[in-house]
Order: sequence, then C-alpha cells, then structure tokens
Amino acid sequence: MKFNKNKLPLFLFCTMLFLQASAQLPDKVGSLITADRNAANLSKNTNPHEALMSIVDKSSTLYVPSPVNALDYLNNRPNIPDVMSWSPNFALVSKSLEWGVTSGRMEFQKIGVIKRYGQYLTIWNRDKKGNWKIHLRAEVENFGKGPKSDFIFYEPDDSWYLKHRSKVRLQQREEVVTQSDELFSTILKANNETAFNEFLSDDVRYYYPWEEEIEGKKNVLAFLKKKRIEITTDPTGVGRAYSGEYAYTSGTATVRSKEKVVKFNYIRVWQLKDDYQWRVMIEMMFER
Repeated sequence: MKFNKNKLPLFLFCTMLFLQASAQLPDKVGSLITADRNAANLSKNTNPHEALMSIVDKSSTLYVPSPVNALDYLNNRPNIPDVMSWSPNFALVSKSLEWGVTSGRMEFQKIGVIKRYGQYLTIWNRDKKGNWKIHLRAEVENFGKGPKSDFIFYEPDDSWYLKHRSKVRLQQREEVVTQSDELFSTILKANNETAFNEFLSDDVRYYYPWEEEIEGKKNVLAFLKKKRIEITTDPTGVGRAYSGEYAYTSGTATVRSKEKVVKFNYIRVWQLKDDYQWRVMIEMMFER
C-alpha cells in the first residue's frame, strides 16, 4: 500500500493513538474481551465449530434456538454455518472475576448462500484453571444495516464484597434475582410500559429479531409502542455472580403484535444499582 508523504505524520499519529487505546484496555475485563476475540479469530482462521469447542465445557448451554447442552450438540457435528465472525461491543466482569458478559455484532454464512447478520449474547463463567467458558450463548438475527454501537465495558473495582460459603445462602441470593424477574413478569401482564419503565436501566441494550441493537430505555419504549408489541414473560433460569452485583435470568415469552403471536425465549442481564434495586442492562428476545 502506498502512502502520501504529506499524510504520513497524521497516519503515524492515528496509529499511535490506536495502539495506546488498545494498551489501555483494563486487565480484568480485558481478559474476557481477549477470550472472546481469540475465539472469533479461531473461527475466522479455522472454522466456527472449532472456535466454539474451544470455549465450551460440560456445563455450557447454547440456544439453537431451544437450549441444548453445548458439548453434546457440537460433538454431533451440527449443521452450523461454514463461516462465522463476531466482535464484542459490550463487556463486563464481576468483582469476583469468575462471571462475565459479552455481546456484539456477528456475521455468518453457509458456502454458496447469502451472508446473514445478527447479534450474540454470551454469559461466561471462569473455570478452575482460570479459562473463560460459555455458560449461555444466544443469537438473534437482523439485517446488519444499522450503525455500529460504541464499545462499552465495565471494569470491576477492588471494593469489598461479602464472601459467602453456604450453598443455601448463595441459592437465596439467586432467589432474590428470580423474584425481581417474577415481579417484572407480573407487571408486564398488567402494563408493558409501566414494567419496562420500572425495570430497564436508562442505558439498556435491547436485542429483538430483525431489529438493529436498540440503546436506551426511551428508544426501547418508543420501538415497542411503534410496533404495537405486547410482551409477557415466564422466568425459568437464574445465575448470579459470586460477588453479587450482576446476574442473569432466562425464560420463555409470548410476544403479541398487530400481525401475530409468537413464542420467544429471553435472556436478561441484571445489575444491582446503588439504590439496591435490580435493573436490566441487556434484554435479548429470540424465537423458540
């Protein structure tokens, strides 16, 4: 590639800024971002099957779209895309450093067929060897035409957290999150707008089939109103970081629009806010 000599200083300056920004990626959340990117590079350089096999274990679940054990599914050599690429634009890691989330844009394709686009969401756990492994992974398809979202990541601080040893107490802490999702679901049955206003974070990211990533509670509410969508949910699964500040819930949903009624699955990523209320940071809805 040839460069204009007059533009070379600007090029070097921009390159230095890029390298500096890359070097400044925080260590804690950076380890998860690196794990996700390494798997994506493996998919690009080998194939999606090998990439996914590198980041699953016996407890991993893939939604395809129904939930299945990832190892059983991949060992049966499923009919997955020949080519698949993805890149995170959202990442967080808990203070306990064993729980994290990434999401971002993806592309996939069968050889000889048109390229398709979507959004992925992965809940991660760290194994005893310190390797990040998929706990849950789900995808939703869209047209791939929207603008790219800014990369947002949450680096955990070093503040103290209560280290529980009792399995009973840990289960009780998960039940608190389940109760929040159950209340969310109850209010949804009465009034969707009230429920979303109460439980979504102001900066929520919302993933819905054939829609580009929706950022912000106001935009989510505007989208649901415009599409005349009514949603009811039924929680079935829960998981919470050991340090307690993040969690997820999953379950089934019924989505009613002016055209049809569709059965969905959903995953919600929750954060415990400073007012001690749980709010949804990410919600993904995808057909069963």
